[in-house]
Amino acid sequence: MRGKTNLYLIDGKPVLVPDEGVSESYEDLDSDASGRDQSGIMHRSLIREKVGTWGFNYASLTAEEWKYMESLFKGKATFSFTHPAVGDPGSQVKTTAYRSKYSITWRSALTGTYQNYGFNIIEC
Repeated sequence: MRGKTNLYLIDGKPVLVPDEGVSESYEDLDSDASGRDQSGIMHRSLIREKVGTWGFNYASLTAEEWKYMESLFKGKATFSFTHPAVGDPGSQVKTTAYRSKYSITWRSALTGTYQNYGFNIIEC
C-alpha cells in the first residue's frame, strides 16, 4: 500500500503520497464590479487575495488506495484542509476547502489498478 503523508490532511486524515509534488497556485478574487471600461482600462474591485488551489495526481492506485482516497471526500461539500504554510514549510495552515476537477481512467482489466487519478483542492 502506498504511504500516507501528514503534510496534507482532509478532516484530520492524511492523503496518500502523490507520485509527484503537489502543485500549488493562488489567485485573487474580484467582485462583479471589476472589468474594463470603454477605453480598455481595467478597474478592479478586489474581494480576496491569494485563494489557494492544490493539485494532486496519482499515476496508478490499487482498488484499496482509490477507495481510501474517495472516502476522504464522501458526502462532503466542504471539509477542513491542512497544508504546509507558504514560505514556511515547517508550519501548517488549516482552511475550509472543497474538491474540484477530479478524474480517473477507469480500472485496468489487465492490472486491476486505477490509472491517472487526480483532483484539485480549492480554498473556500
